Amino acid sequence: MIRHEYDAVIVGAGGSGLYAALEASRTARTAVVSKLYPSRSHTGAAQGGIGAALGNVEEDKPEWHAFDTVKGGDYLVDQQAAKILAEEAVRAVYDLENRGLPFSRTEDGRIAQRRFGGHTRNFGESAVHRSCYAADRTGHMILQTLYQQCIKNEVSFYDEFQAIDIIMDGNRVTGLLALELATGELHLFTSKAVLFATGGFGRMFRITSNAYANTGDGPALLARAGIPLEDMEFFQFHPTGILGMGILITEGVRGEGGILRNRHGTRFMEEYAPTLLDLAPRDMVSRAIMTEISRGNGVRGDRKIDDYVMLDATHLGRDVVYEKIPDIADFCKTYLAIDPAEKPMPVQPTAHYAMGGIPTNVDGQVTTGAVTYEGLYAAGECACVSVHGANRLGTNSLVDLVVFGRRAGRHVAEYVKNASMPSIPPGGEERGVKKIERLRDGRKGPHVGPFYEKMQETMMAKVGVYRNAGPMSEAVDEIRRLREEYRDVRTEDSSSAFNSDILGILELENLLDLSLVTAASALNRTESRGAHSREDYPERDDPNWLKHTLAGLDGADVTIDYKDVDVSIWKPKPRTY
Repeated sequence: MIRHEYDAVIVGAGGSGLYAALEASRTARTAVVSKLYPSRSHTGAAQGGIGAALGNVEEDKPEWHAFDTVKGGDYLVDQQAAKILAEEAVRAVYDLENRGLPFSRTEDGRIAQRRFGGHTRNFGESAVHRSCYAADRTGHMILQTLYQQCIKNEVSFYDEFQAIDIIMDGNRVTGLLALELATGELHLFTSKAVLFATGGFGRMFRITSNAYANTGDGPALLARAGIPLEDMEFFQFHPTGILGMGILITEGVRGEGGILRNRHGTRFMEEYAPTLLDLAPRDMVSRAIMTEISRGNGVRGDRKIDDYVMLDATHLGRDVVYEKIPDIADFCKTYLAIDPAEKPMPVQPTAHYAMGGIPTNVDGQVTTGAVTYEGLYAAGECACVSVHGANRLGTNSLVDLVVFGRRAGRHVAEYVKNASMPSIPPGGEERGVKKIERLRDGRKGPHVGPFYEKMQETMMAKVGVYRNAGPMSEAVDEIRRLREEYRDVRTEDSSSAFNSDILGILELENLLDLSLVTAASALNRTESRGAHSREDYPERDDPNWLKHTLAGLDGADVTIDYKDVDVSIWKPKPRTY
């Protein structure tokens, strides 16, 4: 066991983790523990932009941005948190600019902005130019900028380390156990504060925009430590993933004027969102696409589940396509042999973003409302503030990263000034050590591959865009069975260095646990709201369901509790666009 001691340990090196590390390192000895090199983190895949009411192209206000966030989240958003998100987004964008982020520019040199789904002026009057972008590489540029600043601040990086257990002493965090992939050695980090910024968990679905590393490590570790997760039933399907692959075609294409068309060439969003059309919120556009396909208006794929619609950017002209969305053009030519300046792109909804996760307050502290865990923080997609509610607006993921990553890092910096260094409780690391020993005990067991396939097929087919009680009940039972059979899985690779077999087994455990929590939470919520769309309960039910879910993992069961939604600014109304 190799031991380390830091004031603050950040788990995850994406945008929120790096921003938190940057702020914490001002006063604290800070380490970043990441399963990837920071430049490989999934923030780099974010394409279309970061929303902020700069008003560089047309009039805009943070208040309008906050309202769009609340309405887009189908009123499950905590409204004071949304207000903070919108107001601090402006400062965050200018801060990134000052740190060197190369935003695209208007002709007079200001940060360029474009339209994005669900973002409006004057409380829903019409679409607004709010997304600040760096071509279609915005997340990549944010990641590079923050990483460079962390290096400047002498943050310590432990790259290619897999977190395997969080160590608690009652409600206080004391440390983290991690596996060094290069050597197979275990490392114990004792720390005054631990912040999780481990991203999403879209790999539980068969078709997803998420990278292979997005396996929900942080939420799963905390769930197994007895901390409930918030609003896990809400998982967003992005409407425009590349057919059969899930690789994202940014909403920025529609922000530049791209049009969704069915097999007849009809612009079908005129029926579903007559005001915002193709720039309606993502949950609405995804359901519209699936409805068109179910009506027989999709383009036929090899199988019924492969039917799709077309995203048409040909009318924008070659110059616009290759200036504003160059990476998308390259993706389409590489994977589809299609030039989007000449032919429409085949798209279908893809599992994209977790609105739920580790429950936190606006300073990143992990809290259920009733219990606040001392020294424990979370930020980014793995956390639930909640500023996304039942459906996240495009660009708000990057806003979430920088606003709440920064706030959490600042709170950590203040917390560690007066906190004493904790002691690891006797035997605190044993659970993680025994897990690795069990995987290496030499017994024969099944391979992880079939588990992944069954889990992903189950979640995609039964807990997808449209949901029903029967299939979701089956999904819960199937995931329970897989979790039981998972206990027999063992590594087939006996080596210590870069044992990807062990990594895959650890990641599968995390995904299975989160799949169970997601499916059980979805089965429990008997209404439709945002990305949670039930055909057997098609209406939103505010009297009974305007509340957050807190789902705890208790062996093979999921316990459900609730907490109130902050509706202190705008009263819930029907959501029309």
